[in-house]
Amino acid sequence: MLSDTSYPVVRATLPVVGENIQEIARRFYGHMFGEHPELLDGLFNRGNQADGRQQQALAGSVAAYASHLVNSPTQVPDHLLSRIAHKHVSLGLRPDQYQIVHDHLMWAIGDVLGEAVTPEVAAAWDEVYWLMANALITKERGLYDAVRLSPETIWRTWRVVEKIPETDDVVTFVVERTDEREVKRSLPGQYVTLRMRMPDGVHQPRQYSLTRADDGHHRVFAVKRIRGNGTPAGEMSTLLHEQVGVGDELTLSVPSGDVVLEYSDRPLVLASAGIGVTPMAGMLSHLVRDGAQRTVRFLHADSAPEDFPLRAQIEADLARLPEARLESWFERPAAVPGPGEHAGFMDVGAVELPADAQYYLCGPLPFMQAVRSSLIARGVPPRDIQYEVFGPDLWLADFE
Repeated sequence: MLSDTSYPVVRATLPVVGENIQEIARRFYGHMFGEHPELLDGLFNRGNQADGRQQQALAGSVAAYASHLVNSPTQVPDHLLSRIAHKHVSLGLRPDQYQIVHDHLMWAIGDVLGEAVTPEVAAAWDEVYWLMANALITKERGLYDAVRLSPETIWRTWRVVEKIPETDDVVTFVVERTDEREVKRSLPGQYVTLRMRMPDGVHQPRQYSLTRADDGHHRVFAVKRIRGNGTPAGEMSTLLHEQVGVGDELTLSVPSGDVVLEYSDRPLVLASAGIGVTPMAGMLSHLVRDGAQRTVRFLHADSAPEDFPLRAQIEADLARLPEARLESWFERPAAVPGPGEHAGFMDVGAVELPADAQYYLCGPLPFMQAVRSSLIARGVPPRDIQYEVFGPDLWLADFE
């Protein structure tokens, strides 16, 4: 909770900070990387920096946390903190790096707001920052301890043993461990961070969802090639598609991610679009491995049947469950639609959904917003809808 001294100051200045938070975030990153360019080598993804998503995510999370301190001071915004903490651990963030962030964020607040940042205002927002930072440091320490690793030891070398084309733009990689150290098993829905050296010598990180349950020796993930279409192509995905093959070695972090399938007997609905299918396929694979008896509805939207990644794996897994069904929507449907195929965009109102189900969503942000709104309109409680965002979370739906 904020101190009695800082609370009224943050409450009074929250509107003006909120109005300027995106510009604050933009200047913060520019200033920090100017003095610490090493942070762009393996910790921050420059693609997310270039398109502004990282700045927007920082702005949204800081504003949401400050608003929570003012409006709900006795509650902890656990969803927000957990999502950030998992991402930080997957990247090997160290506790001492929070001081670097603090110094440059406070500089940016002063640079944008000028004389409005009195010593009292600076002290109050300094308190906001350290409340959030210390909460994250504590969560991250627990996550590191849970896998008996540290920021320096979360990385491990794996060897590519299979490279499987799924569609024209999606490839599945199967990697095996290269030593006898214990492998931390993933939970259903988690991702790993892949760190690679780019042609200019800079290491870049990127998260990829695990698409199959682990067997203790292998990990499986799928990569969509980002072609750009008027914007820069994805440098990581291009490198993986064009230059990485069987026998090559990759560096992966331990599995992370807080959007994890809850073990229960309740019906389950998995809804995805495009490459958002990957964590859903991972969840489904875990259900099959564990012999689950849950009712499952798998809903997927894509541009055309041939663009549906991992379709064969998903159909095979659904066939192994006692009460499971696939419904799919295609913008360019087949001339003769198959069972459960629909034309156009996903319409959850057009299919029968099980009562008292849990829902997991993944795909482009507009897709998830539309599906979530439709589900809530049908009476699904927001607490029963979880979602996974690839890259920085620009939605923060838990704070709507």
